[in-house]
Amino acid sequence: MRPYERFAAWMHCHELTLAVYHASTDWPPAERFGLTAQVRRAAFSAAANIAEGSAKRGTREFRRFLDISLGSLAEITYALRLARDLQYLSPEAWTALDDLATTASKTTWGLYRRTARF
Repeated sequence: MRPYERFAAWMHCHELTLAVYHASTDWPPAERFGLTAQVRRAAFSAAANIAEGSAKRGTREFRRFLDISLGSLAEITYALRLARDLQYLSPEAWTALDDLATTASKTTWGLYRRTARF
């Protein structure tokens, strides 16, 4: 097991990333370099920053990467809302993705808060 795989926050971010990639495959081709690329980049970033931060020395550095991950999660929630409003996502698909994003955000915030004690 890699060090980052022990964190529920990473697991939830990874699950969200997979769901974002799957959901965005049917978006309009005109969005390939726009919204599709942006939301995928943000989803990848949320999970990747937890992985990268877990390999750094010291809690302060890890917290910096968690902070970046939280920013990416906020970006994802807006991008998914926009996709819903543009009718690229059905209301049901948006709700499922929003639930995953909420869970990923909560667990990442929890990890961020727990690292403050060290």
